[in-house]
Amino acid sequence: MNSSNEKDALWTLVRAERARLAEDLADLADEQWQHGSLCGQWTVEQVVAHLTAAASMNQRQWLQSMIGSRFRPEVHNQRRLTEHLGRTPAQTLARFRGIIDSTTAPSSHTAAYLGEVVVHAQDIRRPLGLRQTPAVEALVPVAEFFAARDFTVPSRTTADGLQLRATDGRFTAGYGLLVTGTTLALVMSMAGRASYLDQLAGPGAATLRARVQRGQGTGRGGGDSLARASHQEKK
Repeated sequence: MNSSNEKDALWTLVRAERARLAEDLADLADEQWQHGSLCGQWTVEQVVAHLTAAASMNQRQWLQSMIGSRFRPEVHNQRRLTEHLGRTPAQTLARFRGIIDSTTAPSSHTAAYLGEVVVHAQDIRRPLGLRQTPAVEALVPVAEFFAARDFTVPSRTTADGLQLRATDGRFTAGYGLLVTGTTLALVMSMAGRASYLDQLAGPGAATLRARVQRGQGTGRGGGDSLARASHQEKK
């Protein structure tokens, strides 16, 4: 598969996962939109607005926003989130539906933007008790990207010196003490979501667990953001 075909395939997965999330969101009660998520202090509705913002900015717009925020990721995120937050949850959902087919992104790291969708979808679903999960075929390229590179989250650093192996798919990466789990649990753990750590097993699980929990304590693990890639774009 050449790079153009690979990118097209990834965008197809992005669109599918956005559509799956939109289906879940359509049935939420008003109070569920204000429920907390796994993403820092953001509510469900704020996470959805963040996803809309992330799919609405090209590289020039992203850079302008970062400059205007003095390269403070939290300021950039909050401004863009507020911009795409509707007056009502229904309007926020309508705006999210409007970007389902978008291929706009600040960089060419398409697997990272697939990661934005699958991770934030679970940031929403798990606290609400929604049972749908991302397709394994969407999770595998995200797991591979996370294991290979620190981008929006310090995922490679978190997994460094460990061998990760999925129990439900083809994903495997790294060398060292073995950590096993579903592809979803491995992705969410590399993204710093501690609530998935109890789904991991193997002699390296305790090491990965300690790293994620330590990262959350220092602000590394909780709410990821495209803005954290400001220096990674140059690498």
